[in-house]
Amino acid sequence: MSNQENNRYSPKNFIKGKITELVFDQMFREAGQFTILPFGYERTLPELAQYSSEVKYKPVLDNVRSAPDFVLISNDKTEVYMVEVKYRTNPSKADLIEIVEKIRDRWESIWIFLATPDGFYFDSCTNVVKKEGEIARLDFGWVPEDIQKKYLELMKEFIR
Repeated sequence: MSNQENNRYSPKNFIKGKITELVFDQMFREAGQFTILPFGYERTLPELAQYSSEVKYKPVLDNVRSAPDFVLISNDKTEVYMVEVKYRTNPSKADLIEIVEKIRDRWESIWIFLATPDGFYFDSCTNVVKKEGEIARLDFGWVPEDIQKKYLELMKEFIR
């Protein structure tokens, strides 16, 4: 693997991340239990993302940049979840703890959706820390099994 492919900020990994966000969005929409709102700063403040290298006061940009990717709102409007979406080929417990602690530094009540070649995982960042890097599989109560299988196969077509 080249250094560019290994770099989390490489074009290849950027594209993997966008594919994962689309899979999350479409899969949860098809399940039909939530309203899905794209929330990441690239979507809500595209001009800021475009000119981020020119911003002089970086702490403000860092706070905005760390915004979760999505907000899920239950159909009955009683539950709201902020969700960070990630793709990892072989996630380690240490990697997961690093990800969730970084997210929790700025966003206290946040969930993580993790897509892997083995399947999908979904848990609160607080639980992942409490369980020392263990993350729960995406429960069929959130997204039925047949829909998960469909989107896992679709994701595998694009991410190899």
